[in-house]
Formats: sequence, C-alpha cells, structure tokens
Amino acid sequence: MKAFIVAGTHSGVGKTTIAIGLMAALRKRGMVIQPFKVGPDYIDPSYHRAVCGRPSYNLDTWMMGIDGVKKTFAKAMQTTVGSSELGVGSKTSNIRTQDSIGVIEGVMGLFDGKDGKDEQGSTAHVAKVLGIPVILIVDARSMARSAGALVYGYEKFDPKVKIAAVIFNRVGSERHFKMLKQAMESKCKAKVLGYIPRHEEISLPERHLGLVMPEEPGARGKGQGARLKKLGELIERSVDVDGILKIGSRFKVQDSRFKIVNRKSQIANVRIAVAYDNAFCFYYQENLNMLKELGAGLVFFSPLKDKRLPNDINGIYLGGGYPELYAKKLEENELLRKAIKDFADNGFPIYAECGGLMYLGKGLKDLTGKKYEMAGVFPWVSRMLEKRKSLGYREVKVVDCQFLKKGQKIRGHEYHYSEIEEPPQKTKRGYSIMHNPPLSPFRKGGQGGFEGFVCKNTLASYIHLHFASNPKFAEGFVRACSLCHPY
Repeated sequence: MKAFIVAGTHSGVGKTTIAIGLMAALRKRGMVIQPFKVGPDYIDPSYHRAVCGRPSYNLDTWMMGIDGVKKTFAKAMQTTVGSSELGVGSKTSNIRTQDSIGVIEGVMGLFDGKDGKDEQGSTAHVAKVLGIPVILIVDARSMARSAGALVYGYEKFDPKVKIAAVIFNRVGSERHFKMLKQAMESKCKAKVLGYIPRHEEISLPERHLGLVMPEEPGARGKGQGARLKKLGELIERSVDVDGILKIGSRFKVQDSRFKIVNRKSQIANVRIAVAYDNAFCFYYQENLNMLKELGAGLVFFSPLKDKRLPNDINGIYLGGGYPELYAKKLEENELLRKAIKDFADNGFPIYAECGGLMYLGKGLKDLTGKKYEMAGVFPWVSRMLEKRKSLGYREVKVVDCQFLKKGQKIRGHEYHYSEIEEPPQKTKRGYSIMHNPPLSPFRKGGQGGFEGFVCKNTLASYIHLHFASNPKFAEGFVRACSLCHPY
C-alpha cells in the first residue's frame, strides 16, 4: 500500500484545493485513489468523494485513538479495488491493487492538534502513527528566502515526521518560484515538487461552516466545473506528479503492521433510515460502516423531498448539515415532519446530531428572526447566530442515554453557529461534558455542564460523536433498533 499526506504550514494555505487537484491528476492517470481527511471534518471528504468516486475516511488520533486510526486506514486501503463504491461506469474498475494510492488531506497546520502541548489530533501525529510521508503546502505570498527558514523549522520541530516534499502555493512568477526553490535547497532535506501560481478562479466557495458542499446546485454548476478543470491543468503543468508517485513508493506502508480480520459481530438484522440531502449531509463514513457491520441496513431518505419515511425501518439517524439554509423547504414538508414526530412519539430510536437536533425542535429562527416550524419532537426553538457559538473536541460521560450505560465515555467534536433559545428544564440530559467545555450559561454542573437531550428513545445533541471512540454506542443504537418492530 502506498500513501502520502498533504499538509499545510497553517490553515488557509490552500491544502484542500491542492489535495483535490492532486487526487484528480492521479485519477486521470488511471489510478484508484483512496482519500482520507485528518480531523473532524465532513465537507472536505465530500469533495474527495466527488473527485475520487470513493468514500473518504476521517483519521483523528484524539477521537479514534491510535488503534482506531490504524484500523480505519487499513480497512479502507484493503478495500477490493473495483468495488461498487467506485460508482457505475468507473473507468478504474479493472485497475490492479498496485495502481492504487492513499491520499490523506491534513487539518489546520501540520502540528496543530488538541492543544499547544499535545500532538493528539494533529496531522503530524497521524503521519507518525502510520509512517507516511508528508507533502507540505507553503503559502509563498510575500515571501522568498524566508520560505527556506520556515520549512527548515518544520523539519527540525519533530524529525520523526517525514516531510518528504514541498509544494508552494500562490506563487507570483517563475522568478519568484526560483528564489523559493533556491532557499529550500540550501537548507532543507525536502524536495521541491513545484508550485501553484496565484489564481483566484481555483478557490473553492466558502461559508460559515467551511466550503460549500460539492453536491449543491451552485457548487456543481459551470463555475465549479471550470474551477476544478483549471486546477487540474495547473497541477499538471506546475507540479511534478511523477515525483509525488516516487515519494509514495519510497515510503511504502508495511501491510503486516495493519492487517486486520474483518469479523462481523452482527447484533441484528435491522433497517436504519439515514437522512441525507443538502440539509443533512455531515456523517463520518466510519460511523455508517460500523452500523452496517453490526447488521444494520442503511436506507437513505431526504427530509427536503420525501413525503414519508422509508418502509420497514427500526430507527433513524439524523446527521448535521445546513438545516438553516433550507428551513423553508423543511417547514413546507409537513408530512415528513409529522411522520418523524410520530416515529419518536411511538418510542422508536432516533439519534440526531447538531443540525439534526435543530430539526427535531419545534422551530428554527434564521438570522432575521423569522421562525420556521420543525419536527416538534423536543419543545425548544433553535436560532442562528452571527458569530460561532462553539468549536472544539468533546469527551462526554453518560448520565442518561439509552445507547450507552451510565458512566461510559465517548468522544466527538462540536462546531455550530446556533443555539437553543430556552433549554427545557424538564427534558432529561444525556451526558456530562468532561473535556474542553464551551462557556455557556445553559451548561451547569460537572466539569463542563450537560449535553444531549433525551425524550423516550430519541437522543439529540450538538456533539458529533465518533463511534470508533467507543463502539459500544453503535452497538447500543443497533440493539435498541432491534427491540422495535419495523415501522
């Protein structure tokens, strides 16, 4: 197995754009690309999937643990080439395993992780855990010889991280690139593999939670297609793609280190409806895989378009996303809202995260204060804020949760621009926060207050949990579904 990591010196250097461009260039050469994303991100992996035709997996040593990262990486890399995940009509269906490669996009800066003294959660930690080389992206604007000092410092900060190559971004001219290359070669071990010139046309559109999702009409229109085409042309013209493949060959991942046996410990044959459309699209691929491995059949539906829930389901999974952008359409789909409330009122299991939590309330207010009716499973109204409400890793301990025993812990991440106006005092809380609590007047008690709301068999929380941090949660969810007759 061959792989490399695309990392940045800091956030905003263009690593996502360049990572996507490299994926597209390698796939154009007939290779199967298995994408990954370091950290708790949903949007970048959606671009990976759009370009590579395969699901992208998150790798996070804080949420998943070292063993979790290794197992997820190994399982994804050992997936049979030419599987159905490649998509109908894929030209790569007959590619040999040796023609496949893993491309991991980093998060923030190379060494940025849980905090200033701990490497957990950082791209560097993932690189060390997997023994994979790093291609460092450097924003070269307003910089020349100093670029050499910058990369030299990154090489020396942690010599165990293999910085094999550098690609400069936002380079002004050939002369500018020559100066950067000279500065690098005089001090650094890493190879210079090329550059990307300044081109605003290739920048991907953004909004409050990150990049615009590639599935959205505005993103996949002519502007997006032209942007990606331009990016591919720049990569082919200005970056040594063959040199990247040589780097991948030089640092082969040892298969024996990550061999795992794919043992399915199925709990029950159940069907779980998963909300998936432009309003609800934030899911860790590993979470979905774990549910399937436990015997759950996943049936996808759209709260925006479908008038009824899928037939014969035992539970619902409502992920995060952008319900605030589609609040009017969600309100107009009254039949589906009523079906979900009836499902919850009848005691069927529902697990909802962030955007899903907002949808399960009785209403959602946009930035103008206009209120839209939601499912009404819980009595609150959520409202959008101009500024970010919360961001950070979370570890929680169960207080009252039907999917985990009291006292058990699980980890995840929280990131949202909304809040609940008046949290109901009588609604049961699911868990207490043990790590990095946000400052909030609504969270009292324990180290970080409480999170998660429970109503009958429904659990809703602002925290996006990663099931790999405690697989018992996925098992508990599937088991709860198995106790209910199909709806």
